[in-house]
Amino acid sequence: MNLLSFLTDLLHGGLGNLAAYLAAHVLLCLLPAFYIAGAMTALIPKETVTRFLGRNTPKFISYPAAALAGSVLAVCSCTIVPLFAGIYKKGAGIGPAITFLFFAPAANILALIYTGGVIGVDLAFARFLLSLAFGIGIGMIMALIFRKDDAAHDKATDTMFAGQASMRRAALIFLLVLIALLLSGTLKIGLLTNSYAQITLPILGMDNFQDFLYRLVPFDASKGEEGVTAQGAILIGLLILIGLASWKGIEHIHEGFNRWTWASLALVGMTLLVAAVGISPHAGGLDILINGKFFGVLAALVVLGWMLKTKLTEDETRDFLWESWKFVKQIFPLLVAGVFAVGMIRVVIKPEWIETLAGQNTLLGNLAGVVFGVFMYFPTLVEVPIANMFLSLGMHRGPLLAYLMSDPELSLQSILIVSTIIGRLKSWTYVAWVALFSTLAGLIYGAWVDGASVALVALYLLVFLAVLAGALWLVNRRNSLAALPQKS
Repeated sequence: MNLLSFLTDLLHGGLGNLAAYLAAHVLLCLLPAFYIAGAMTALIPKETVTRFLGRNTPKFISYPAAALAGSVLAVCSCTIVPLFAGIYKKGAGIGPAITFLFFAPAANILALIYTGGVIGVDLAFARFLLSLAFGIGIGMIMALIFRKDDAAHDKATDTMFAGQASMRRAALIFLLVLIALLLSGTLKIGLLTNSYAQITLPILGMDNFQDFLYRLVPFDASKGEEGVTAQGAILIGLLILIGLASWKGIEHIHEGFNRWTWASLALVGMTLLVAAVGISPHAGGLDILINGKFFGVLAALVVLGWMLKTKLTEDETRDFLWESWKFVKQIFPLLVAGVFAVGMIRVVIKPEWIETLAGQNTLLGNLAGVVFGVFMYFPTLVEVPIANMFLSLGMHRGPLLAYLMSDPELSLQSILIVSTIIGRLKSWTYVAWVALFSTLAGLIYGAWVDGASVALVALYLLVFLAVLAGALWLVNRRNSLAALPQKS
């Protein structure tokens, strides 16, 4: 009976975590990301990407550009993966693409501001500085290790996207509006989160429905349990309808558009609008809070719809929808499996273990922070209050930084998804380097917290980076010499 109860708890934990994730994070984050990735693949010429992020672009341009691109996107690792897939498929070098993949969820502007406000400016600064240095370092290491595969990938993109020399202005504007749609749905600023009007729908019983959902999927913000709101349940239903309509309308889109194609797009637009508003159930009905986010999403959708109808060609629209759907089919099933597995693992792992494992700035403590980040994944910004909880449970600030750097990067579902894009060997090599660098970041910052001088900590970091740069230079020089024709 105990075993049956344990297995039931595991199943409930997995399903609850999946339901909470789908209800709260897929729509305004992941759906626009899929469409952005599809637009990048279908509409952007290869040369536009490789000019800044290509394998042969000077490193002093490509790596800072990748970090800068990631810094403005306040999204979690699951959302950044489709964007990573889009730029990599379009010809970005593995090094800059990996830097983008690492830096965006680890140290985007919003995450840094939130970290500084909740936990401390010192930790936010350490998170930024070490994420930047180590993100570029990991990218350069990956580029060096897989240089032959990178060259082959470069040739493959040359063949795949041959004949695309320039990007039409309409396509560029369309992509920018998609990015605006993503930002308007995810940025947490007063202009977007403030409510400007309220509509009350006399739908009785919604408060009881909400109570039932919270009993089914527990809600406890202090533990990172997000629960499923009545709004979330509605959105899950709409998400299922989107999948069914897309399967009938986009799976065979090269045979022509049909009514299901347009139905799927209409459902996406309606779902994003429902996700944008605030919904508050009570005994008297359902309050619909019209906020700035709703107006931002609505404006972006109107412009996108107008451009699809009047500015994009039929071929561009078809390719855009097909590439987006391909990303959904490739990534979404693995995302579901990963989130479900994480939910089950979280039933077993207890946050209270942190005080014992990571109460001091030791190698084991920092490794514990990294491992906890893998299996206790929380969406972007949610990891900050959870980190604050760990701090109150006794976690040292060094392992805390290791957790904050690994949690957005190494979630189980993200590892599964990245492996389908760049292959298992590259994916697990990336995981190993992120784990190593996150542990090192925690040790360095923790040493400063424990009383080491800023100069000594800076010296540790500079020596490490100098050794890393020297090793990369020597290996690169050796490879260059080996590639030269031998004298007879």
